[in-house]
Amino acid sequence: MRHAVAFKKDRKSGFNGIGIILLKGFGVATGKKTTDNTPQATRRDFIHISAGAFAAVGAGAVVVPFIQSMNPADDTLASSTVDVDVSKLNPGDSIVSMWRGKPIFIKRRTEEEVKEVRAWPLKDLKDPQTDESRVQKPDWLVVIGVCTHLGCIPTQRKNLIKQGEDGWLCACHGSKYDASGRIISGPAPLNLPVPAYTFINDNKVIRIGEKA
Repeated sequence: MRHAVAFKKDRKSGFNGIGIILLKGFGVATGKKTTDNTPQATRRDFIHISAGAFAAVGAGAVVVPFIQSMNPADDTLASSTVDVDVSKLNPGDSIVSMWRGKPIFIKRRTEEEVKEVRAWPLKDLKDPQTDESRVQKPDWLVVIGVCTHLGCIPTQRKNLIKQGEDGWLCACHGSKYDASGRIISGPAPLNLPVPAYTFINDNKVIRIGEKA
C-alpha cells in the first residue's frame, strides 16, 4: 500500500491543508506498477512523500506572505488623493497638478468659455458629451491631461478655437481639445478623461481621487 499526499487548496491563501491517501500497488513518483511491497519500501516511500509535502507547505508559507505584501499599504492608499488649492485662481486661470503620475488640468473658466462650449453642436463632436456632464460647477474644469491618441501631454493654447477661448493642443499629432476637454479635431478618438474629484473647504480646495 502506497501513501500520497493530498493538498486542500484555499482560494485566498493557497494550500493550507494536507491529507494522506493510499495508493495501492502504484509508485507515487512515476505512476508505474510496482511489486515492491516490503515494509522497508513502504517506509521509504512514506518518508520521501512526507518530505516533499512539508517542502511544498514551506514554499506555500513563503508565497502567501509575499502575495499579501503586494497589496497596497495604508499610506499608499492615503496618497491616492491629492488636494489642490484653487482659492487664488481667477476666471481664465489654470494650473497643472499631479495625481498618480498623471498631469491634472484644472481650469477656472470664464463665462464666455462656458457659453461657447455649451453652444457647440454635439453632432460635430467625435466623442459627443455635453459640457454639463463633464463638470460639477460651470466655471471649473478638471481633466486628466493625457492625449487619448498616444498618451502625449497637450499644452494650453489661447485662441485655439475662437477669439478669447482657451483649449489644448497636442503637438505630437495635432489633436485639439476645447475648453471642456473634448476632442474637436485631430486623430485622438476620445475626450480628455475626467477624474474623480470633489470640492472641500468651502470650494477653495479640489480633492483629486475622491468622488463627490
